[in-house]
Amino acid sequence: MNARSEPAGAEPDSTVRPPLLREFLLVAGLFLVYKLGRRIAGGHTSDAFRDAHRVWHLERAVHLPSETDVQSALLHGDALVHLANTYYATVHFPATVAFLIWLYLRRPAHYVWARRVLALVTSAALVLTFTFPLAPPRMLSGTGLLDTARIYGPSVYGPPSSDHLSNQFAAMPSLHFGWALMVAVGLIAATRSRWRWLWLLHPLVTLAVIVGTANHYWLDSIVATALLVTALALIPSPHRTAGPGNAGTTRFRLLPQDTALAGPARRAARCWSPSACP
Repeated sequence: MNARSEPAGAEPDSTVRPPLLREFLLVAGLFLVYKLGRRIAGGHTSDAFRDAHRVWHLERAVHLPSETDVQSALLHGDALVHLANTYYATVHFPATVAFLIWLYLRRPAHYVWARRVLALVTSAALVLTFTFPLAPPRMLSGTGLLDTARIYGPSVYGPPSSDHLSNQFAAMPSLHFGWALMVAVGLIAATRSRWRWLWLLHPLVTLAVIVGTANHYWLDSIVATALLVTALALIPSPHRTAGPGNAGTTRFRLLPQDTALAGPARRAARCWSPSACP
């Protein structure tokens, strides 16, 4: 039988992978466009600080926890705050790249889904960068927050006046948190281990880090979550495997190209489980 089907169980799926070079150029291109867009959107210093005060007062008005409480917990030891700064500087991008590479190699269908979701979230974040410039809390006076990266290191940012590689007034939304949450969601969806829910520790640790180091407000992560939820609602995920009454049975999803099959091969390809065909 020449029918190709995709097992949606613990084994790697058999969906045809997109061409590697095309995917590399696409992902790299999207990232560079985002970085360039953030740079173009820079320079709105007065608006960024005005919006920062608005966000800070809004959080207090709705009784969100204070960012200073999280930072106080980190400042109990130099080693802990240095670890948090290191996590902020080194984990965000490599973890997302590793996530996409693993999906590309092991779960191609989930890779395409995750790439589309991340692209939509990142594009929406770029729009917000233009429409709502926001200074991070580490720059906001009167909050009691410290710039932990500048004081304890390591820091990925220079002084805003001389930092030409990044736009530090693009705190809203937090892609550190949005991407971390998508990594967890994607791995939970693509794997079947009972331990897969532990992937949620990644966005939880990321949230504590971005708030405790005063790089983001709570609201930045809330907006990132809203963007991700919207993207997940708009872009359907690959089908789940398990179905009622089929415990222990591996299901298969018919790939689009299989619809051209005829005769007995076509009928066999439509069987989603060994017990589904007479």
